[in-house]
Amino acid sequence: METYAYILDYLPNGRQTAQGFHREPVALAIGETELKLFELIPKTGVALAPGQRIALAAVPGAPPAPIDHVRRRLGYDELTSSARTELSAVLEKIVVGDSARYLRFFNEAPSVSRRFHLLELLPGIGKKTMQAILEERGRAPFASFPDLETRLHLKAPERLVVGRIEQELSGVEDKYRLFVAP
Repeated sequence: METYAYILDYLPNGRQTAQGFHREPVALAIGETELKLFELIPKTGVALAPGQRIALAAVPGAPPAPIDHVRRRLGYDELTSSARTELSAVLEKIVVGDSARYLRFFNEAPSVSRRFHLLELLPGIGKKTMQAILEERGRAPFASFPDLETRLHLKAPERLVVGRIEQELSGVEDKYRLFVAP
């Protein structure tokens, strides 16, 4: 279950329907751990901003959650254009904020068969780069994204992870789910 989420878009007048606006404030968000997309109903009088990290439920020792309830889970195609624009920046915050989780993938991703490795599912990783990652992680595990970048001469490796997460969210037909919960 998600405890925190990042706001992708806030619609103070609600979503537009065939009959007009629903007139209930709505926030579109992505969960921090399972990366699920949500439609949230904020509490009365609460204004939310894109990129803001919020609690979805009461957290001990923290201010009360600004969300009344989660209305439903969303599909990628249900996001507004503003939410899609904000998604990359928010995903980068999530990946960098929990770098240990995503570095574990670079350090531990297994081979699927003799000819295919899970690392190759990241956009921009081909056979040569995959082989270089395997050789470097054999010497020592990667400690951080800057370490990974320096040792492999990769530019912004966290962006590779963000790209894969965006593919999984947008529904790319692939039997492997690396980061997003089904």
